[in-house]
Amino acid sequence: MNYKMIRYIIGWLIVFESVFMLFPALVALVCGENSFFSFLISIGLGLLGGGLLVVKKPKRTTMYAREGFVTVSVSWLVLSVFGAIPFLLTGSIPSVIDALFESVSGFTTTGATILSDVECLEKSVLLWRSFTHWIGGMGVLVFIMAVIPLSGGSNIHLMRAESTGPSVSKLVPKMKQTALLLYGMYITLTVIEMVLLILWKMPVFDAVNTAFSTAGTGGFGIKNDSITSYSPGIQNIVTIFMILFGVNFSVYYMIICKKFWDVFKSTELKAYLGILFAAILAITFNIKDMYGEFFVALRHAAFQVASIMSSTGFSTADYNVWHGFSKTVLVTVMMIGACAGSTGGGIKVFRITVLLKTLKKELETSVHSRSVKKIKIDGRILNHEVVRAVNVFMVAYIVLFFCSMLIISMENYDFTTNFTAIAAMINNTGPGLEAVGPTQNFGKFNILTKCVCILDMLAGRLELFPVLILFTPSTWKK
Repeated sequence: MNYKMIRYIIGWLIVFESVFMLFPALVALVCGENSFFSFLISIGLGLLGGGLLVVKKPKRTTMYAREGFVTVSVSWLVLSVFGAIPFLLTGSIPSVIDALFESVSGFTTTGATILSDVECLEKSVLLWRSFTHWIGGMGVLVFIMAVIPLSGGSNIHLMRAESTGPSVSKLVPKMKQTALLLYGMYITLTVIEMVLLILWKMPVFDAVNTAFSTAGTGGFGIKNDSITSYSPGIQNIVTIFMILFGVNFSVYYMIICKKFWDVFKSTELKAYLGILFAAILAITFNIKDMYGEFFVALRHAAFQVASIMSSTGFSTADYNVWHGFSKTVLVTVMMIGACAGSTGGGIKVFRITVLLKTLKKELETSVHSRSVKKIKIDGRILNHEVVRAVNVFMVAYIVLFFCSMLIISMENYDFTTNFTAIAAMINNTGPGLEAVGPTQNFGKFNILTKCVCILDMLAGRLELFPVLILFTPSTWKK
């Protein structure tokens, strides 16, 4: 295990996080808020601690898969712990566990909160909450790879451990260029959304926060009613961008390269949009009687399906009071999730596609035992390692899901609350149903439940294995 290299990368992570804190600190200074000194102290601690870790670069910089998994897991934990310091110092969240919960929820783009009143927070704190979504959306180690030089072998292992989906490939030959391209597209889409929201008369501060939360598919709002009080036009813009950020970023790269036929052939994109629009129509007709007008029902259905499937977690309505069919559809798309290679959470459409194709193959093989069937996606035969990774992921997902649910059930909440709370954590969605619905929060839970939620949020964001591998004894053997 190359501990010196792990230490070096974590040091850079803390340094960059400290630099990111300058943004809310500047807002605090301009607004004359007391939180300015809290952010200043946090920045000083980060630059000092991170600087000491990076002052000496290791001679051996090579990292393999094991180091990649450990580095990513520890990095995200450190990122969240350090990100919780401003919440504590400003007094916004005085409890250590609650501050850590909020920080983890932010960086993992889950969007679950322990706060019952966010409108009482200072603007700098609100901005930091939303900014944590944006930082965590694309992945902070992807950003580090775009800025600091690492050996080529190290880069791919870090990206594989941090990126979403069963497989990760380079957009261009060099990993640094791939990281720069990803962030370039990410920033461009974020800025476009900001501009459109401002043009539709959303206040600049609100537009910046909303764009950060949408881009990271996180869902931290700056109002207690989330997006409900904004105009239908603004809600529609947010709906469109939640859908866009749930798309695999390689699709945007193909569009840039004018490979339109490849975009059209994308099985994952067609499945994602097909499931999305089918769910929107199904819910629209189911809740039409509740809103009277078809297009009002359509707007709310489109927003909530886009929000839940992309794992953003914004809301324009209390879907907790919708009909049972609509709530079932929402929980289903929550677990399916967005595309691999997006900022969204969930199992991922790609994995669902592979599982269905595997099921079809096994059914055909059981009928025609001598036939040899290959799983194909986009005209290419799928590598056996990818199929195996999907199957193992699902086993780990189910085991973690029900172990977590069993633990939190000791708090004696109803089954729907327990089930959707864990589903919302592992899928990084935020709100669930009943006691964790869109108008509720997680502040009512005890410390054990919050700790389970913290673990599930981290595991869900890092696709389970980087976190679970920390508890495997063989990881730490020489």
